[in-house]
Amino acid sequence: MKHGKKYVDNMKLVDRTKLYDANEALDLCVKTGTSKFDETVEVHVKLGVDSRHADQQVRGAIVLPNGTGKKVRVLAICKGDAAKEAEEAGAEFVGAEEMVQKIQTENWMDFDILITTPDMMGLVGRLGKVLGPRGLMPNPKAGTVTREIGKAIAEAKAGKIEYRLDKTNIIHCTIGKVSFGGQKLLENFDALLGAIVKAKPAASKGQYVKSCVVASTMGPGVRINPNKVG
Repeated sequence: MKHGKKYVDNMKLVDRTKLYDANEALDLCVKTGTSKFDETVEVHVKLGVDSRHADQQVRGAIVLPNGTGKKVRVLAICKGDAAKEAEEAGAEFVGAEEMVQKIQTENWMDFDILITTPDMMGLVGRLGKVLGPRGLMPNPKAGTVTREIGKAIAEAKAGKIEYRLDKTNIIHCTIGKVSFGGQKLLENFDALLGAIVKAKPAASKGQYVKSCVVASTMGPGVRINPNKVG
């Protein structure tokens, strides 16, 4: 694959044979995130677990100290007092049967996160085939199925992210924007990795964090020493 001149120049700043400390790696992400738009910084963590086994799943959610830098559009599927609470908390879309029907019939997806109450899961469950592949299906472990819907919406807008293994045992997460600077990105990185390490399954044997790479949207990947995270 042929890369542009800017990418090639940025690659020269990164030693591909070196395992960096997290602060060094994130400073490099800031230096190499030189596009005209505010690039997103992502973390990719490979774990020494097998996601095919239920007792080795790693999944959870955390509110990043400095948020993600992204405006989050919330759909709240709830009724009664919960619907009023959702509106007061700032949810962009609030409803019940009519919102489910809109998604089913119009393939409407103009939201970033769906939060609901336990009593509505029978209704929301009908959307599993549509929401599941997009990673939008509510889940109690991620805090998106809850009776405290106002709190969940506030956290989502404050920068709450979900982390979960993919089929190759890697977790992919956003930790902010290049404009945050190295220190704020480091605080978000430490919070995320701390949560992932804390979520280590009892069935996991050997080295838990096998590799960790950070990169801005258009920048090169920077490898972090896995023995110095979490």
